[in-house]
Amino acid sequence: MRKQDEKTQLTIEELEKKNAQLEQRNKELEAKMEYYKQQFALLQAKRFGTSSEKTDKDQLDLQLFNEAEVSSAVLLAEPTLETISYTRKKKIGRVDRLNDLPVETIHYDLSESEKVCSECDHSMHEMSTQIRKELKIIPAQVTVVEHVQHIYSCRHCETHEIKTPIKKAEMPRPVIPKGLASPSAVAFVMTQKFADGLPLYRQEKQLERMGLPLSRQTISNWMLSSTTSWLKPFYAELYRRIRQEEVLHADETTLQVLEEPGKKAESKSYMWLYRTGRNSDTPIVLFDYQSSRAKENPQKFLEGFEGYLHVDGYAGYESIHNVELAGCWAHARRKFDEALKALRGAPAGAGRTTVAKKGLDFCNRLFTIERKIKDMTPEERLKIRKSDSQPVLNAFLAWLEEQQEIVAPKTATGTAISYTLKQWSKLTTFMKDSRIEIDNNRAELSIKPFVIGRKNWLFAASTRGATSSAIAYSLIETAKENGLNPFFYLQLLFEELPQRDLEKLESFEDLMPWSKNLPTNCYIQSKK
Repeated sequence: MRKQDEKTQLTIEELEKKNAQLEQRNKELEAKMEYYKQQFALLQAKRFGTSSEKTDKDQLDLQLFNEAEVSSAVLLAEPTLETISYTRKKKIGRVDRLNDLPVETIHYDLSESEKVCSECDHSMHEMSTQIRKELKIIPAQVTVVEHVQHIYSCRHCETHEIKTPIKKAEMPRPVIPKGLASPSAVAFVMTQKFADGLPLYRQEKQLERMGLPLSRQTISNWMLSSTTSWLKPFYAELYRRIRQEEVLHADETTLQVLEEPGKKAESKSYMWLYRTGRNSDTPIVLFDYQSSRAKENPQKFLEGFEGYLHVDGYAGYESIHNVELAGCWAHARRKFDEALKALRGAPAGAGRTTVAKKGLDFCNRLFTIERKIKDMTPEERLKIRKSDSQPVLNAFLAWLEEQQEIVAPKTATGTAISYTLKQWSKLTTFMKDSRIEIDNNRAELSIKPFVIGRKNWLFAASTRGATSSAIAYSLIETAKENGLNPFFYLQLLFEELPQRDLEKLESFEDLMPWSKNLPTNCYIQSKK
């Protein structure tokens, strides 16, 4: 009987242990299910929802939680009343936008015999005119330009068997020796691909319709030769100058290179972007192709640079020497925005939705302050950041640390909280210097044309082609940053660089995209 009781007791203990294990397993499965639900909702929002991250005021109604009102009342001082005067902005009509375009005028007039009055036979005077404006688009045309070089010799010297001098008229060097490509032709196909995202196979068909049967291989060789011979030294000079800046932005994205040594065709390579900040007098945008995302790539490229570097959350930037990283609040805000989208509509997620909304609201407050001080002097910006942004940061940090202990780390909201806390030291760098921006959107906007173009041409055939693409994108995006028309600017470079000594850096100065000596047609008309 005693042995039977011990056996029964042992069985109960085993059952309790088994039950505890099952309960723990059930909690883990519920957490996983909740995570997958959030991920599914987020993917649905990304696929079918709007891509805008703009916050709806009704969406962030802070009446849902009293603690936000308390923290705001305690930490944020009441704003002082200001007198604001509004000036009605002059409405620009559709016709007014055409003022910078060249005008071709066609007059429609009566003949001399028609200018006689039908009633009294006296001459009629011009009473008024009516003007109708319309746009005329002239499609691209292909013509052949013959460069005829005249060569002279001396008949007298030929007759008397004396050394015969020969003189040649000066003729500009071609952009591609012994080739058909002109500066305008190379600039055209390069702008079509790297500024407008038109792949070479489409350009091949386009040129064929214009009466020019050129293969895409020929067009590709034009771009490879011209970037290597002329744009690469110019790129090197821009690279030398960008490292002299004190504030830079960086970002990176993937690229597929088919024939890369030691790698499969479907493997990923990377295109890195580096660009100057908003206060630079010499706006520069540079792309750098590398076979990997290794931290050695930004280290090598930024060797010699000292200052602030705007980055996203990628840890590879943290090993760069003599550089202080500035984090991106747009990325932190995006995490809370995604958490809100993932939890929206979930019955069990109402409390966490409230948390995500509050985190998003903290981010929005910081961006609201930055929009207010956008056009102020550096001293005024830093002063308002300390008076207005710092209390928001203090409240946000305290709230994050509090929520980290409550919210499950593997949920979308928990991920947003963990990311913001991990990046906090970089996210607060903008409080040290007014030249630092609150986000890295400047780099993301500069790398966007490459990302859009990649959807069209998909991949680079070789490492040489990827490097050539990086140089071409650099010159085109730098031109756009300086208000230049990429086509006319590239045409100017291909006309001038072959005539110059590329070893002399001073020969580049008048061709720099910020130079005041560039021809008028290089500038985008609306930004002159």
